[in-house]
Amino acid sequence: MLKGHQTWVFESKPVIISSAAVGGPFEAKGALANDFDILHEDVWLGQESFEKAEKKMLEEACETAINKGKIKKEDIQFFLSGDLVNQITPSSFAARTLGIPYLGIFGACSSSMEALALASLLINSKLARYVISGVSSHNMATEKQFRYPTEYGGQKPPTAQWTVTGAGAGLLADEGEGPRVTCATIGKVVDMGITDPFNMGTAMAPAAVDTIEAHFRDLNIEPSYYDLIATGDLGRVGHRIAGDLLDKHGLKIPREIFTDCGLLIYKDDQPVMSGASGCGCSAVVTYGHLLNRMKKGELKRILVVATGSLLSPLSYQQKESIPCIAHAVSIEI
Repeated sequence: MLKGHQTWVFESKPVIISSAAVGGPFEAKGALANDFDILHEDVWLGQESFEKAEKKMLEEACETAINKGKIKKEDIQFFLSGDLVNQITPSSFAARTLGIPYLGIFGACSSSMEALALASLLINSKLARYVISGVSSHNMATEKQFRYPTEYGGQKPPTAQWTVTGAGAGLLADEGEGPRVTCATIGKVVDMGITDPFNMGTAMAPAAVDTIEAHFRDLNIEPSYYDLIATGDLGRVGHRIAGDLLDKHGLKIPREIFTDCGLLIYKDDQPVMSGASGCGCSAVVTYGHLLNRMKKGELKRILVVATGSLLSPLSYQQKESIPCIAHAVSIEI
């Protein structure tokens, strides 16, 4: 059911019956290491390239979620996935391995919640009984594509963010035990004219605010409805801007329930500049840490607002500004 202008309310409340998070060696040293199902000691994962390593992480996340859900791959109707590599090849090649009917998506770092929202829509529409939703990112692959290869050793400003090497997956069903997806607010593209690819938080913050405001306006509820509201990967700079903009617009979210996945995943002494980013950022934090907290009873209602910068190396070279988007998904127990 459509509520308001851009929010889907899922009457059947699709269930996340299992989930999985896979990370690299840097994530193994982070603040949420205990919430990962698999942590690798090598960024290569024994592969010939970083892109192949990313594909393997996504395969592992999906296969782990499927095994935890105690169903067969043949029972799953659809696999929805996206990533940051050109033509989302890690997702497409992982789909080749899994052999599940596949829908590839691209929303940059917002892809985690875009995929979860679409997966929930398929189940709520009774077009599927089981859908697996997953995304991935790899620090080295992203640096090589969007900025400079790490071997170059270029310096970064404090506004820059560290792309997570990780993959997260959630297995959704029309019935079962687990947290339920209750609604999703689909964001609009917002472009405030930011052109600096080392300042993604500033570029994405207005899109996050636009979607958050739409979510509460469409549903006519207050921020206090949620135990936690987490943006995807705004980092310190973007998260502070988002909070200030929400206050300015009259939507005051208590700071104790307003956080950012890019601020949760690493420790304070890890050199990540403004925080974390990447498709894998909100995915591993949600499918690992946040769902674990829900299962423990620490959280009952959460809103995850994944943010994405829709630039490409080509658009940057052509002096284009950075269009951004955010998608919000509500998960409840």
